[in-house]
Amino acid sequence: MKILGTMRALDETRGAVRVEDVYDTDIDDLWAACTRPERLARWIADVSGALHEGGTVHAVFTSTWSGPARIEVCDAPHHLLLTTEPGTADESQLEAWLTPMGSQTKLVVEERGLPIGSLHFYGAGWQVHLEDLGRSLANDGPAHDGGWSAEAPAPAWHARWTELTPAYRRTDV
Repeated sequence: MKILGTMRALDETRGAVRVEDVYDTDIDDLWAACTRPERLARWIADVSGALHEGGTVHAVFTSTWSGPARIEVCDAPHHLLLTTEPGTADESQLEAWLTPMGSQTKLVVEERGLPIGSLHFYGAGWQVHLEDLGRSLANDGPAHDGGWSAEAPAPAWHARWTELTPAYRRTDV
């Protein structure tokens, strides 16, 4: 089992998770997969709302996380920064960087401001999300059959997350 993510403490209570992978597609296609609602719905979340810098969207992730996110930076096709649950105690920053590498594109995703005692759950979750992205790109379609909701995760996402969580729990922060 290959671990794609790292975790680190930011202070005594909050931390960050960083995952990365390289995909067999160009930067414009990967950007579309990471920013267009119809493409996001194939692998990570149902998204609606004001899809522009400064706008607020609502997302329901394959993991069941559901809530608002404000788009802070949208520098196509290289950089995206969101604040999830803005103005609450659960606020976090979600950032993505895309870098062309010949005919491939590297994606780095980092989420900061997470509860330090739960980083292993987020690390495993983000790894599964990036694996799902790879499957969606490879088959040019959905990574999950049967969908998901705020109450029930995508079954394949949940099974893989359950498999990865112990390895992330054993990883040093």
